[in-house]
Amino acid sequence: MKVMVIVKASTGSEAGQLPSAELLDAMGRFNEELVAAGIMQSGDGLKPSSAGLRVRFSGAKRTVTSGPFAETNELIAGYWVWNVASMDEAVAWVKRCPNPMTEDSDIEIRPFYAAKDFAEVEGSTEALEREQELITTLALRQAKVNNYLFFSGRCEEALDYYCRHLGARIETLFRFGDSPEPIPEGAIPPDFDNKVMHAEFTLGDTHLFASDGCSINGPVGGFSLALTLTVEEAVRRAFTALADGGSIVMPLEPTFWSPLYGQVNDRFGISWMVMMPGQSPTD
Repeated sequence: MKVMVIVKASTGSEAGQLPSAELLDAMGRFNEELVAAGIMQSGDGLKPSSAGLRVRFSGAKRTVTSGPFAETNELIAGYWVWNVASMDEAVAWVKRCPNPMTEDSDIEIRPFYAAKDFAEVEGSTEALEREQELITTLALRQAKVNNYLFFSGRCEEALDYYCRHLGARIETLFRFGDSPEPIPEGAIPPDFDNKVMHAEFTLGDTHLFASDGCSINGPVGGFSLALTLTVEEAVRRAFTALADGGSIVMPLEPTFWSPLYGQVNDRFGISWMVMMPGQSPTD
């Protein structure tokens, strides 16, 4: 379920008081935990209401009012959007959060509406279909695309070289032998357990994926495009479109590293990996 976790404003935040370096560090580490757990989708702090505007609706009239606004405890100082299994899980994570204010403070958790919540509204079918189409279109436009490089047994050598000479930074690396799921028999050579199954590294401002692939016979430097989407319907639509006139290498299915992952060669000969971020909910 999708929830908004709302940091309520305080007297200090409304006065424009900035957090200490210690609090920034603590909140940063908490955010890293959320990202690592695959829960955090977005989050930001908001400036005081003195920097904001309100638009009041009354019939056809629109009235704009400048901040600051009263009722500090009803104002928002920041928020996260999380994807959690339940409200209980959201509460458990909030309890681990450092106090975001220098004084006593409140964090509110509110679930988002889902399309199914409006299914019983008479005459809503067409509007809900349009809404789902907009959600899918937005997800496609926000997709992340990464080059996925294959080194046919020389991946670790290549990464070491790029780190030494180009300032690359390795962020993730795991080997075939680290897989919690057994590798299908014959899928890789017998001496590939210590080879790189998947790595992520940054070169300049570019985030790249890399692997040894599944053999030593392929061309070093071969590549795929990794398309990451956060909405399941968008993943399925993109995969189906890429497979049309092309060929499916691996059908869309949950894996230990993704709730939905598949490989496809499109009609133009480009290799794609289509996936959702995070681990499979069955893990």
